[in-house]
Amino acid sequence: MDQTQLISEINQLRKDKHAIIMAHYYQPEAVQQIADFIGDSLALAQQARKTDAEIIVLCGVHFMGETAKIICPDKKVLIPDMAAGCSLADSCKAEDLRKFKAEHPGYKVISYVNTSAEVKALTDICVTSSNAEKIIRMLPKDEKIIFGPDYNLGSYINKVTGREMLLWNGACHVHEKFSVEALIQLKKTHPEAKVLAHPECKGSLLVLADVVGSTQALLNYAIQSDAKEYIVATEAGILFEMQKACPDKTFIPLPPETTEGVGCSCNECNYMRLSSLEKIYNVLKNETNEIFVDKEIASQALGCIDRMLEMSK
Repeated sequence: MDQTQLISEINQLRKDKHAIIMAHYYQPEAVQQIADFIGDSLALAQQARKTDAEIIVLCGVHFMGETAKIICPDKKVLIPDMAAGCSLADSCKAEDLRKFKAEHPGYKVISYVNTSAEVKALTDICVTSSNAEKIIRMLPKDEKIIFGPDYNLGSYINKVTGREMLLWNGACHVHEKFSVEALIQLKKTHPEAKVLAHPECKGSLLVLADVVGSTQALLNYAIQSDAKEYIVATEAGILFEMQKACPDKTFIPLPPETTEGVGCSCNECNYMRLSSLEKIYNVLKNETNEIFVDKEIASQALGCIDRMLEMSK
């Protein structure tokens, strides 16, 4: 089938099966174009909670599908490719966190949403880059906190809140590799450009940014700002939505230090790029690649997600 026919078939299938297609901002352009809903991790979780669809096709990575299934246990959650993992989630195994918790009694565990269901089951409050700072500020100033798995995000929150959270040493392979040297050169050749950076980037890069925020926050800033040029230090998938919302503005993707490494290609996440129209069609047609989460794990993990969504209101 050609792309036009594929889209037509997908549209018919989602209508017949009462399905919703949800996509993260880092997905390929073709996937974003046919999605019913596009958002960052927080928005996807919020949308999953309120949808009345019977089937959710979550175009993202595996932990996002798990989060949707935990929130919506009565719905069928499918992902386009079961190989779509996450280097950040992989950096924190449940057995390692369980041991770390035992070594630090009295600490509250705050986990980034980029974690497995098993890690969420050991977590007190889940956060995303959209709400992490807000939620940390809502906790008592003397609260002892383990924050993981993203070290860069945790370091940034420690800096802006004055906290001394105990940080897990994990990182996103895409955001970790953005080049500070390339940014310095781009700022010289584009002196009027605003630098937009995700807090998963290294601290040495964040100090050079005009705006540090979640994917959604960076998009909102680009829409509202009067600036005409932007250097963007986050996964390149967001450039599609930025350009669509601001056709008269220029968005320059920041290159990485290297293109080497598993799952890393330029400033794109190869795991996110595993989705395609063909795969969406196949999972909708055959209802394959269904996400399952152990009921006991899901029950334990739901608490930290519920607390996040409640504190994000």
